[in-house]
Amino acid sequence: MERNLVGDVVDKIGGKVRLKGWVDTVRDHGKITFVDLRDRTGIIQCVGANLERVSPESVVEVIGMVAARPEKLINPKIKTGSVEIQIESLKIISPAAELPFDMGTDDLNLDLPTLLDYRALTLRHPKQQAIFKVQAVIINAFRQALLKKDFVEFQAPSIISSVPEGGAEVFKVKYFDHEAYLSQSPQLYKSLLVGVFERVFSVNQIFRAEPSVTTRHLTEATSLDAEFGFIDSWKDVLEMEEYVVRHIFSEVGKECKNELALFGATLPTLSDKIPVLKLRQAQEIIFERTGRDIRAEKDLAPEDEREICKWSSEEKGSDLVFISHFVTKKKPFYVYADPEDPTYGFSVDLLGRGVEWSSGGQRLNDYEEIIEHIHDWGLKEKDVELYLQSFKYGVPPLGGFALGAERVTMHMLGLKNIREASLFPRDMERIDTRLSETTQK
Repeated sequence: MERNLVGDVVDKIGGKVRLKGWVDTVRDHGKITFVDLRDRTGIIQCVGANLERVSPESVVEVIGMVAARPEKLINPKIKTGSVEIQIESLKIISPAAELPFDMGTDDLNLDLPTLLDYRALTLRHPKQQAIFKVQAVIINAFRQALLKKDFVEFQAPSIISSVPEGGAEVFKVKYFDHEAYLSQSPQLYKSLLVGVFERVFSVNQIFRAEPSVTTRHLTEATSLDAEFGFIDSWKDVLEMEEYVVRHIFSEVGKECKNELALFGATLPTLSDKIPVLKLRQAQEIIFERTGRDIRAEKDLAPEDEREICKWSSEEKGSDLVFISHFVTKKKPFYVYADPEDPTYGFSVDLLGRGVEWSSGGQRLNDYEEIIEHIHDWGLKEKDVELYLQSFKYGVPPLGGFALGAERVTMHMLGLKNIREASLFPRDMERIDTRLSETTQK
């Protein structure tokens, strides 16, 4: 007898089925026991007499008849709520040990360390699963949006020979008899590949050795990168990114209604066009609204990002806002400086619900100018030799952007900590388990 899936048995009333899955909850009423069985398609109530004792989260096989529930006992909250399984046999395939906490609640109500310490178990909770179903749709929608625009997917290497973008926030690794690093970004590879495929994207893990433990930083994150050539200006990058973001929102809205409802979450509001402000314009607005004078700063602080997003929502009806023209010298060497004022570059951040979601902009494509920037930034040509090789032989005007999958997920669902939006988060104190505890043992 073949296995049936829970989600397929509603129309099999009067028939015998064979189900396999996990025991979600057990309600023992003496001789009669109710077992809620869960598989990848849903959950269903099973009822039987004189059953072998079974614990929650055990893996079981149930064979029984599908019966209609009495009308007054129908559960409208689940798609199988109109039927139940009358158990003929229940076989324990893999017993579960006693659970360290109650998994049967709507909210786990666990502190973050406990949630992560028992990751293999807590991820089974429907609300935890919902986070990563949403994230999967976000990533797939990003991919599908770009495939529709003739982009080619590639996978960038995680091990690199140098730190071409500067900064000390990198992880050094021993690479045989050499020193290497974990990549902070696939930027140089995707720019190189514009000279091959014209339009490329990647879904890559990136690594940042940022010495901070905050609610918004991870040392390993998922970067959704896109780069394309033959642009006319930096504004082409904004148009492409807005198209992608709108597609992501559309797909999440269609595919994740139940998951959004679990969190009481709504999709970000968008106006007809996402507003665009230059950095200095944004700082002026913040000064006018709050009296805080940040007009000489070279970037926006977290408080500033929240304030300008609040302005965008109130004044423009958009939960998202683009901020452009950051100080050129504060950006990587490949940033394209604004010819009208080279102090500022054609670099753009997308802010959403009070935090940065992405960075991007127009890149340099003139070989000699790139060489000049490399020297001005205090870098060495040999550290970007492969990248330079591409531009030496001709690359069109190009630009692109990179979205943080965990950040988008976090702020779409209203999570309090970005670690909740990572299946297996890495930070200064954790690689699966808490490092401080491991050290003490």
